[in-house]
Amino acid sequence: MKDIVPAPPPVVRNDFANVQALFQRYVVPSYGRFDLAFVRGAGSELWDVHGRRYLDLGGGIAVNCLGHASPDLTAALIEQSRQLLHISNLYYHEPQGRLAQALVRRIGPGKVFFANSGGEANEGLYKLARRFGHDEGRFEILTAFNSFHGRTLAGIAATGQDKVKHGFEPMVPGFRHVPYNDLAAVRAALSPATVAVLIEGVQGEGGITPATPEYLLGLRALCDEKKLLLLMDGVQCGHFRTGRFQSFQRLLEGVPGSERFLPDGVSMAKSLGGGFPIGAFWVREPHADLLGPGMHATTYGGTPLACTVALKVLEVIERDGLEANARNLGAWLKAGLEQLAAEFPQVIVNVRGLGLMLGFELAPKERVPGLAGGAKPAAAQFVDLLHAAGVLTVPAGPQVVRLLPALNLTQAHAEEGLATIRSVAASVLRS
Repeated sequence: MKDIVPAPPPVVRNDFANVQALFQRYVVPSYGRFDLAFVRGAGSELWDVHGRRYLDLGGGIAVNCLGHASPDLTAALIEQSRQLLHISNLYYHEPQGRLAQALVRRIGPGKVFFANSGGEANEGLYKLARRFGHDEGRFEILTAFNSFHGRTLAGIAATGQDKVKHGFEPMVPGFRHVPYNDLAAVRAALSPATVAVLIEGVQGEGGITPATPEYLLGLRALCDEKKLLLLMDGVQCGHFRTGRFQSFQRLLEGVPGSERFLPDGVSMAKSLGGGFPIGAFWVREPHADLLGPGMHATTYGGTPLACTVALKVLEVIERDGLEANARNLGAWLKAGLEQLAAEFPQVIVNVRGLGLMLGFELAPKERVPGLAGGAKPAAAQFVDLLHAAGVLTVPAGPQVVRLLPALNLTQAHAEEGLATIRSVAASVLRS
């Protein structure tokens, strides 16, 4: 019988050159990609197109909180996909309500809006702030230098890093930047137009820098005094990454006065869906109804499928004790990195972070023999060397290497990662 439809082209061979060629021809080149192409994963392990195995300590940049190919998430996806993938937000469905309830219980009295990404979640916070201050003509949001709040036009205006702004001027008005962890700088920067302060509990892209308890409590008091909203970007540092649901909960543990601390809004994404796209922002109870019907919306936010997966992520984290694992294994890993800094002070000059959100700062590459001759920044070169040794990590600026592994990282994998980092640190001194 004669074919009416032409036969499909043969499947592209599973090798790096062909995969890369597809990207070079058809994908917008907006990412500086490493020369790696992956085909499958399991837990904290990945395999590339050549069949080589890697230990993943980057976690999809804090997304894959349950690792790769989680059987729990696969089962949840399959089961929900057989029932209901999507209905518009013109209707109700139980998974969205249950997920909102679960998030509110973990933060505080308020309500949740669901989106698709961290950038969208932050956009919601900007609109919330503008709505809050609209009748008084207040619209300005203060953010921190070295912050990162997404790649939308408002997101890059909010971000305190010039590199994301170049080529997209003029910036969306209404954002100014002040030094991080500097309460006096925030107070000095206030203007009659200021309506909110937005910070990360732990700056991620900016180099794994945690907020101090004094800074957080001082911001809350200042915002109360000046009738400002205190907003927190928990996209990367949230969802148990630091060993508590939100980073401020961990940072303020045992600190006098912390029981009275609560932000007015928190953005979430990344680990919220464990790899399935979903974002959200929580709004504190006094302001939870500021955005009424028609004021904010999204087509795909809070679908039955996305919410079911996010609920399963929370269930597995609680079932398997992953909050404690992030705290305990994170502390062990940080101590190990600090030992490496003491052993190789010419290479690693600082270690910071908490839970499974850690970073180690490298010495200027001119002082490290194995990095001095390279064109790339020190962090990118070190990450390349770790790739060659079979471990994935993530740069954070020119000097810091980030570790954002799965929350179910095992002790054996942590030991393997630390040993590999040690071998690379030793190798760059011998070069």
